[in-house]
Amino acid sequence: KKLKSVRMAQAAMDGAKMDLGEDSEYSIAELAQLIDNIKHIDPDARLASVQELTVIASALGTERTRQELLPFLLDSMDDDDEVLIAIAEELKKFVPLIGGPEYAHCLLPAFEELASAEENTVRDKAIEGLNEVAQALGTVQTEQHYLPLVERLSQGHWFTMRTSACGLYAALYPRLPAPMQRDLLAWFKALVEDTTPMVRRAAASALADLLKVVDGKTLVEQLHPLFSHLCKDEQDSVRLLVAGMCSPIAKQLSPEQQEHLVVGQFLALAKDASWRVRYMVADTIVELQAACTEATTMKHIVPVFLALLEDAESEVRAAAAKHVLAFSRALPQTQRVQTITQSVIPKIKALVEDPCEHVRSALASVIMGLAALLGKDLTIDCLLPLFLALLKDDCSDVRLKIISHLEDVNKVIGISQLSQSLLPAIHDLAADASWRVRQAIIEHIPLVSQQLGQEFFNQELIDLCMMWLKDPVFAVRKSASYNIKKLLEVFGLEWGKTVMLPRVMALAQDANFVNRLTMLFTVNLISQPCGQAILVQYILPAVCSLRHDKIPNIRFNVAKTLELVHPLLPASAVESTTRPLLQELAQDKDRDVKYYASRALGRA
Repeated sequence: KKLKSVRMAQAAMDGAKMDLGEDSEYSIAELAQLIDNIKHIDPDARLASVQELTVIASALGTERTRQELLPFLLDSMDDDDEVLIAIAEELKKFVPLIGGPEYAHCLLPAFEELASAEENTVRDKAIEGLNEVAQALGTVQTEQHYLPLVERLSQGHWFTMRTSACGLYAALYPRLPAPMQRDLLAWFKALVEDTTPMVRRAAASALADLLKVVDGKTLVEQLHPLFSHLCKDEQDSVRLLVAGMCSPIAKQLSPEQQEHLVVGQFLALAKDASWRVRYMVADTIVELQAACTEATTMKHIVPVFLALLEDAESEVRAAAAKHVLAFSRALPQTQRVQTITQSVIPKIKALVEDPCEHVRSALASVIMGLAALLGKDLTIDCLLPLFLALLKDDCSDVRLKIISHLEDVNKVIGISQLSQSLLPAIHDLAADASWRVRQAIIEHIPLVSQQLGQEFFNQELIDLCMMWLKDPVFAVRKSASYNIKKLLEVFGLEWGKTVMLPRVMALAQDANFVNRLTMLFTVNLISQPCGQAILVQYILPAVCSLRHDKIPNIRFNVAKTLELVHPLLPASAVESTTRPLLQELAQDKDRDVKYYASRALGRA
């Protein structure tokens, strides 16, 4: 291998035989070094060279790439996984570098070797490359070179080869004549029945792609038996993959065939002893619902969904709970309200008190959307008690998800009926130990405030907004500053200058320098929407009062704020206030203060 590398490197030194191109970043000597480094003792050097294989191939030319570089790479497949992944990535780009589609089959031996590697990621890249190369092959090349490759991999001694073969069938099947398609499906059947679980898992995953490229007759006669066989596999890791195939199969069948070929398997999977299989059924049940008729949905799928909502495993209940809204929306319109009120809501009531917080959280993320399906009266009668119970939940994530979807209920009944329970929940979340929870609740305050009114906000929520501006976590303070801006948009500038701005500007006198800094950041956000009059009367005096602050960080942020608000000020305020102040700061002893003040003066 080293001799081959040296020979190619020496050949690369022959400039007459090299076509580096006008835009090449490499000299002939550097290119020769790249070739030599493919077998370097240092893996980083090998990786760097392999990542430039397209450059090497371009310089060698199509014929020498086919005759020298590809065989050399084929001898280099005992390398580190990272290098092999890079080889697979580069080889995908080689079709035009070896002479075009006419010679694309020359790449197959290298990819076949990579597809037999032990490492999953290497095999995945090889399969991806083989499927791309397959698109460039002609009919003769496919039958003479690609099909035998798939057969060799399918019948390979090592399970890694058979696993890789599964990923090639969907791309190959449409490119073959009918007799060869039958042979191909026979090989695939052997993989489905393989004794190694890893191969059967790969076959189950590949079956989903194969379903998309076969006709209805082939699906019923040849693929459905394979599907049924996998549904009864002894490994739950195989059965859970098959659970997601019910909907793709159902979409290609008539209603009678759905009832006969899919529903029975689906019902069996829904009662599977493994919770992981039932989880997959719960996670994909809405897709099957969309593929089936209304009669099949009401007769078979609704009972299964209701059973999943009260499954013994919390993971399954959570998976079903998060699909309550989507499932309810997809119910037949004539039976939707009745099914929700008589069948779904009784199950939901139990989930509201579920011992697992993940189940309650999954439910809280979707339950508010049911209001739009039931209307005002039924929402008040059936859902409102559940909303109120979730607002009092011990888990902060549950309360937060209810508050984050208040708009769904507001469109139907308003949120005034939730106000008494809403306020304690907001207070609890505002003081939550997790800063992410505190930050998340801030985002919903403008909507809540808009619906509950200005008076309610002034009495109950304004102190929380000020508390968030003093939060020890910067991300929370930043969100609180944006919250002030949104509240000004909700309640108007008249309210802002009489109620909110005096409180915010008072932070300029706060003993904690972080709070003084937050005031400046807030000013940067609200100065433009406040307008010139409010800016001059309320905001500018507070900003200017910090020009002698003992903290340099405050002083240079004063300069940055004045630079920002300068275009908004009248000329009289600039000449009488901001320019003299900036000139004073430009003489500050701190160099950062001087820099920002000088910059502001220059731009002014």
